[in-house]
Amino acid sequence: MKVLLQRVSRAEVRVGGERVASIGRGLLALVAVEHGDTEATVDFLADKTAELRIFPDESRPMNRSALDDGLEVLVVSQFTLAGSTRKGRRPSFTAAAPPEEAERLYRRFAARIGERGLRVSSGVFRANMEVELVNDGPVTVLLDPPGPEGSG
Repeated sequence: MKVLLQRVSRAEVRVGGERVASIGRGLLALVAVEHGDTEATVDFLADKTAELRIFPDESRPMNRSALDDGLEVLVVSQFTLAGSTRKGRRPSFTAAAPPEEAERLYRRFAARIGERGLRVSSGVFRANMEVELVNDGPVTVLLDPPGPEGSG
C-alpha cells in the first residue's frame, strides 16, 4: 500500500464537474492498494496518517498531528501510485490490487481514520476525478508501510 499525504489548507474532489467532497485545513491522502496488502497494513497506515506530526505549533513547524488538532482528511483512491516506471516509457500497474479488493481496503482505510475521531471525506472509487488542493508548506510525505515484523 502506498499513501501520499499532503498537508493542505483546503482540498476538494470533483467528478463530472460536480464537487463530491471537500475539506478545510487537514490532509489529502492519495491511496494505492497493492497486491499483498492486508487489513493490518491498512490499519497501520491509517493510524500513521492520523498521528503523523506534520502540523506546526507555536514552537516547532512539525509538532502536531491531524488528530491533535481535530483536522479533516480527504481520502482519494489513486491506483497510479502503484505504477512502476522501471522499464519502458509507459507505467506498469501490475502491482495494483484488483478493483474489488482495492475498494474494500480503501474503504477500510477511510473508516479507520474516521474511527480515530477525524472527519473524513472521500473521492469516488474508480471515477475520473479532478482534485484541487492548496498544499500548505508545501508539505508532502510518502508513508512507509510497516516492516516485516509489523513494527514499521
